[in-house]
Amino acid sequence: MATILTVDDSPSIRQMIKVVLGPAGHNVLEASDGAQGLEAAKSAKPDLVITDLNMPVMNGMELIKALRKQPSLVGLPIVFLTTESNDATKQEAKAAGATGW
Repeated sequence: MATILTVDDSPSIRQMIKVVLGPAGHNVLEASDGAQGLEAAKSAKPDLVITDLNMPVMNGMELIKALRKQPSLVGLPIVFLTTESNDATKQEAKAAGATGW
């Protein structure tokens, strides 16, 4: 199945994603901030990134922009999993390269 990287500063959210996707056969990797997520993505080359928006060190928007600059990660689907819902932020995420919200 797929290797999925979840990037969120909330351990409970990362665990929830792992509990849902792991038994379906996916390999779920975890990072607690965008900087860790960027390094994990560069080394593991996941099939999908699920990221939060608001995190310390590097937020989700910064992470998406950094991931989109990586030639080895071209075409990587990136989904925001966040409680933020305003349209301006959604448009900013789409412009940065988010695949879904």
